[in-house]
Amino acid sequence: MRGVFTTVKFLRNEIFKSITVAAYEDWTKEQIENIPNEILVDGAPNYRETVEIEREIVRSRIKAAMNMEMGTRFDEHFIEEDLEQLRKKMVSRNLVTVIPQACEKCPEKSFFVTNACHGCLAHPCVEVCPVNAVSLIDKHAYIDQELCIKCGKCYDVCPYGSIVKNERPCNVACGVNAITKDSEDRAVIVTDKCVSCGMCMVACPFGAIVDKSEIYQLVDALKGPDEVCAIIAPAFVGQFGDKVTPDQVVEGLLQLGFDDVGEVAYGADITTVDEARHFLKHVPLDQPFLATSCCPAWLQVAQKELGDKKYCVSDSSSPMVETANYLRRTFPNTKIVFVGPCSAKKFEAAYMDVHKSVDFVITYEEINAMFVARGIDLAKLEPTQKLNHASVDGRGFAISGGVLNAVENVIRRIDPDRVVKVEKAETLHNCKKMLLLAKAGKRDNYLLEGMACPGGCVGGAGTIIHQTRATSNVTNFARSSERSSALKTYDEVKLSK
Repeated sequence: MRGVFTTVKFLRNEIFKSITVAAYEDWTKEQIENIPNEILVDGAPNYRETVEIEREIVRSRIKAAMNMEMGTRFDEHFIEEDLEQLRKKMVSRNLVTVIPQACEKCPEKSFFVTNACHGCLAHPCVEVCPVNAVSLIDKHAYIDQELCIKCGKCYDVCPYGSIVKNERPCNVACGVNAITKDSEDRAVIVTDKCVSCGMCMVACPFGAIVDKSEIYQLVDALKGPDEVCAIIAPAFVGQFGDKVTPDQVVEGLLQLGFDDVGEVAYGADITTVDEARHFLKHVPLDQPFLATSCCPAWLQVAQKELGDKKYCVSDSSSPMVETANYLRRTFPNTKIVFVGPCSAKKFEAAYMDVHKSVDFVITYEEINAMFVARGIDLAKLEPTQKLNHASVDGRGFAISGGVLNAVENVIRRIDPDRVVKVEKAETLHNCKKMLLLAKAGKRDNYLLEGMACPGGCVGGAGTIIHQTRATSNVTNFARSSERSSALKTYDEVKLSK
C-alpha cells in the first residue's frame, strides 16, 4: 500500500513524531506513557472494539518506535526499560515483530464463491472438486468450508473468475516462509527465518506488523558532543514531495542536526567497480556465476539457497558500508547514520557488517516524521550544500536492474569485447526461483541481481511513495549526475587512501 496515506500510516507517523519530540525534549517515562491518551482521547473507539484496545496497540507501537522489546505488558505503565540505557540500545535480531492485539487472525487460505457466479450449466467447479465440497444451491455454487481441502482446483477452472482465494496478506508477502501462528491463530514471525525485508509489514492492512526504530537513539546522538553524519540512499528522490529537491532534503537533514550528508550512491560506485573486476577475473574461471551483494535480505537468502555454491555471491561490501567506510577514513570519530528505504539495512548494520561501520539506520518514513516533528518544511528551505558525489551508475542502484546496468557499463569500459549474460529478480519469491536455476547450473556465466522489494530499493518497506513513481524520480536524478561512470569515483577513492 505504498503511496496511499492510510490510517495505519497516520498512526505510525503520529507515534514517530511523538517519539521524536520526546527524545529532543527529554520527556520523562510518565510523559511518554501518556502519548496513547493524547492520540486516542476518551470516547467511542475509532478503529477497534474499545478505546483501551486501541491504546494497547499504540503502546505496542511506541515500544517498537523506541527500539524496546515487545514483551507482554501493555497497561498504562508499559515502559519497563530504563530510558537512559535505552538511549544506547542496539536493535535486536527480532527486528520485525507482530503486535498481538492488532492481528486480525486472518484465515491462512480459503476459497469463496462471490455473487458473480452465473450458475453455469457446465459447473466445472463442482466436477473438479476431489472431496465434493462444491455444490449448486439455487443455481449458485457453494463451497462447504468444513469439507474444503484448499486445493484451489475450483478457483482455477471457474470461467468467470467468480471464486476468490482469500489468504493472509503477510503470508503471501513473505518470500521465506517466516510467518507461522500461535495458539490463538495470530501471526507470529519466526526470527531464525526472517530476513527483515519488511514486506509483511507493508502488506498487513491492519498495521499489526512493525519494525523497530532507532529514532529515540538517533536524536540522543544528535544532541550529544560527537559529530554525526548522514548517508542517504538514492531512492530518496521524490519521497518527501514532488516539489522538494534533493538538495532541500539535504538541507533538512542538516537542520535536524546532522553535521554532514553524503550519498550512498558514492559507495555504490565503489561496489560497482569491485564487482565488475571480480566478474572479469573469476567468471567462469573460478566460479560459474556471480551474484551481487547490495541487498541484505537477498544476500541472506542467496547464501542459504545456494548451498555449496554460496561462494558465487559477491563478497564486495554493500554501498552503505562502502560509503560509511570512506567517511570514517576522513572523519574517524563520527557517527554514521544510513537514511534509506529499507528495514533489512537495520539488520545489516547491526549483525551483517563485522566492522560495525554504521551506527544507526533510519527509513524515509521515520526521517519524514522527524522533519514534521521539528517543523521543517523542506519545500521552503534554501539549500547550502549540493549533492554531487556519485555517478549515473551508483545512483541507479535503487532501481531493479540498476546494479546490473552499472556493472555492465564498467565491464564494457574495461573490456569492450566481453559479453555479459545478466538476469534480475525482484521480490524474494522470484529471487529464490532464479537461485535454484543458478544452483542447478542453468545460469553459468551470468551476473545475477536480486532485490527483495518490488521495483528494487524504491519499493522498500520504509518508502513513502509508490515504486513506479519513485523509479521515474531516481532515473532522472541519476541522469543529472556530472559523472558518467563509476570508474571516476572509484579512482578518486583509491587515490585518497
